[in-house]
Amino acid sequence: MTHETEHELLLAFADFGGRPDTAEDAGPAMRRALAAVAAAARPVRLAIEPGRYDFYAESAEKTIYFITNTASEQDNPNPVKTIGIRMKGLKNFTLDGGGALFLFHGKMTMFIIDECESIAVRNLHSDFAQPTVAEMTIERLGEGYMDVAVHRDTRYSIARDKLSWIGPGWSFHEGPMQAYDPKRNATWRIDNVVARAASAEETSPGKVRFRFDRNPGEALEVGWTLQVRDGNRDQVGVFIHRSRDVRWQDVGIHFTHGLGIVGQFSADLSFRRLDMSPRPETGRTVAAFADFVHLSGCRGNIEIADSRFVGAHDDVINVHGTHLRIVGRPSERQLAVRFMHPQTYGFAAFAAGDEIEFVRAESLLPYGRGRVEAAELTGPREMLLTLEDRPPDGIGDADVIENVTWTPEAEIRGNYFARIPTRGVLATTRRPVVIADNVFERMRMSAVLVADDAASWYESGRAADLTVRGNRFIECGGTDQAVIAILPENEEIDETAPVHRHIRIADNVFETREALVLNAKTTRSLAFTGNTIRVPAGVAAEPEQAFRLIACSEVDIRNNRFESDLPSTE
Repeated sequence: MTHETEHELLLAFADFGGRPDTAEDAGPAMRRALAAVAAAARPVRLAIEPGRYDFYAESAEKTIYFITNTASEQDNPNPVKTIGIRMKGLKNFTLDGGGALFLFHGKMTMFIIDECESIAVRNLHSDFAQPTVAEMTIERLGEGYMDVAVHRDTRYSIARDKLSWIGPGWSFHEGPMQAYDPKRNATWRIDNVVARAASAEETSPGKVRFRFDRNPGEALEVGWTLQVRDGNRDQVGVFIHRSRDVRWQDVGIHFTHGLGIVGQFSADLSFRRLDMSPRPETGRTVAAFADFVHLSGCRGNIEIADSRFVGAHDDVINVHGTHLRIVGRPSERQLAVRFMHPQTYGFAAFAAGDEIEFVRAESLLPYGRGRVEAAELTGPREMLLTLEDRPPDGIGDADVIENVTWTPEAEIRGNYFARIPTRGVLATTRRPVVIADNVFERMRMSAVLVADDAASWYESGRAADLTVRGNRFIECGGTDQAVIAILPENEEIDETAPVHRHIRIADNVFETREALVLNAKTTRSLAFTGNTIRVPAGVAAEPEQAFRLIACSEVDIRNNRFESDLPSTE
């Protein structure tokens, strides 16, 4: 039923044909509802009745989108996205899930918010009927064989002694694999032992024996769950594109194919009380095929608070821009620039009015600024920029530019991170960033990484105001990975020419068994104060072994407490 109040129009999903718990396709009803929202001339709230709604890839909307850090032209020649729910050009709209579950079938992007303003998504859960990460639990290990129980939501076929993982419209044999140890609540990347098996045999429904000509080469244990995917990020979970004031609150996103939530050239994004972990009733261990939250070229205020991130196949949060290489000077005020990383291309990284900064590739230091008068995407990988004034002299062959206008502030507070094989938070933005009051549990790599590069991922830019305060780091990092790493990828290293500045690490608790606490280079005004570092009982707490600093200046390390009281893992 439709209701009008003084401030908003209330629409009921049921009036557009949305019927819960029927297994019928809810996609057409959602498209009708969103068309009514677009036609309204006032704020609208779409209310969903509790229950389960199914969305199917076969009837979903299909549109081309180029999304950062996803797949190259070779990995995915077709950039068309299969879209479960597409919000396009909407303003002042609330999608109120009422606690409902949206269940997606087949490879697809669940939500796209494109060129929208003042959007709220709340009180909703989303999941896939059959995730594109296959799961199996080791039940028995013997001489030359391994028995596994395949998760009930994972499908497979065996032909000529080889097993393939299958789903609606997809199948694969090879791909990245992780192990999950429930005793330690930890995951990490391993070689794909299943793909290397000499043979596979179904011993009973859902039970498979793999035989090996030689030892698999991995130290495996009964009770571990193995997770495997094909590695092709051809879809994402949520794509927020060229939108402003988008708020997600009290939402469970329990699996995403490809990257999880991607924000690209959007402003003022808020994520509060997200639950990005598997639904307990499914018995699964994976919630994301890649990163959980990936924000590229955004601006304004980013808020990620009071949320739960458990069980990804890559980083939890990554906030960065994109360096494009300068590859030509067609005229006095023009630059040809190019996307360099295979997984990032095809979108307009600059627009008229954007301020840019010229950056030396070797040192990552800026040496000039400019403003864009006109920008044209001349091909999937190149843009032609016309500047208001002449660019600086002496542009190097590998130099890059960064879009300074599209750089955000970020507050990442009160979150829980666990079962992550890589990093917790990556933050490379020049505006203020606060990482506070979070719990990082057993990140296999650095819990916090501040990078910046113009040669590998081309993820910009420099940190100028970063606070890491009041967090608890539980056994993060490793022998070659510091808990907190400030490691710009500059080849020219000079203490007098720092890449990053004004980084404060204070009042945190580090529980570490073997990792460096802090590894930093080419950073000025670096403070590490009031922290507690706890190591296992019987291990000497050596302050000088906790830090590695290269070409850093104005360093303040004081008032830290070292304790040898962590319990043994034996």
